[in-house]
Formats: sequence, structure tokens, C-alpha cells
Amino acid sequence: MSLIRDNVRRILAELPPGVELAAAAKTRKPEEVIEAVEAGVRIIGENYVQEAQAARAAVGSRCAWSLIGHLQTNKAKKAVEIFDMIETVDSLDLARELDKRCAAAGRILPILLEINSGEEGQKAGVRPPEAEALLRAAAAFPNLRVRGLMTMGPFEGDPEDSRPYFQTTRVLFEAFRGLDLPGVKMDILSMGMSHSYRVAVAEGATRVRIGTAIFGPRG
Repeated sequence: MSLIRDNVRRILAELPPGVELAAAAKTRKPEEVIEAVEAGVRIIGENYVQEAQAARAAVGSRCAWSLIGHLQTNKAKKAVEIFDMIETVDSLDLARELDKRCAAAGRILPILLEINSGEEGQKAGVRPPEAEALLRAAAAFPNLRVRGLMTMGPFEGDPEDSRPYFQTTRVLFEAFRGLDLPGVKMDILSMGMSHSYRVAVAEGATRVRIGTAIFGPRG
């Protein structure tokens, strides 16, 4: 019996309609990623451009590839070549660089804005009070399409500790959807990891990013 396959099927059966599963594949081998895809995963989330490049070369385009880790502007060109979506846009400089690289590549790139919902100094993401300004700026770039928001929450501990982070991000998501900005389609709210995805779903997540609960503990 395949642990990865069984885990994927169990999680997919548990998620309500309209909630997508992204398999967080940081440090995982391509054969593990392939197993998850064959079990029904449609989105692979990668943290690093280099890892994603190697994984995509092995796995191909049988799933969508989403960047769920922090992106430096100097990696934007390569990221545009590899990913179908960037979930971690958190600055005007990064949005501008992605737009430039997309223009050169002749493509439109779906993005999510990463919200630092706990306003923590050690975490990436735009702080909630500055998020609307970034949204409006990103919406003006012709080669980017804002599709929603993403947040991290605590990496471990009691799942309930994540709830305020998710609530803050959902409030922003709903407010931004009400702005009805041209070129913005607020339909993806990416929140929750292996230990917290149930709380995230309860708080309105439309996408959860799950690694350990699919692949097992990292070696």
C-alpha cells in the first residue's frame, strides 16, 4: 500500500467542494511528487526555484506548479519560466519585476499577494494595513492577474493558534473582492498547512498547502 496515495485520497475526500489541495513538495523527490499527482493532486507547491526546476523537468505539466516560498527579485525570470502561479508576491518591486519578465516571455501570470497576517518581523508578506495599496499597484501591471491572497500562520503548535491569522486574511480577502478592481479576480484564498488546514477551511480557505500530512515527515 502506498502511504502517499492513501494520504492524498483521504485528504481529498475530507476537503469540501471548492477547496483545492496543493501538495507542498519542499525537499521531496520527483518520484514522490509523481506519486502524489497520480493519486489525484492537481497543484504542486514548491518553495525554491531551483528545486522546482528539477521537479518540473521530471514530472512535467501533468499538474499545475505554484511557488509558495519567498521569491527574490533576482529569481523572477526563472520563476516566470517554471511556475503557473506565484503565491508569494509581497512587494511592489517584486510585482514590477515579474511584470517585466512576463512581458518579455509573452505571458500573463496569475499571482496571489502574501499577507503577513501576524505582522511578524521574521516573516515575509505585506502587512495588512499596506495590503490594499499593493493590491492596487499590482492590479495595474498588464502582465499580472491578481487571483487572491495567501498567508502562512504559525508553522506548528495548536491549530487554534492559527485561527486569528486566517481570520485577518479572510477579512482582507472579502474587502478586496468588494472593491471590484479591473483585472483582479479574488477567487483564491490560500491558507493552512498540515497541522492547521482544518481550521483554515473553517475560516474560508479555498486552497490548502499540505506537505507532511501527504509525504510524511521530512528526513
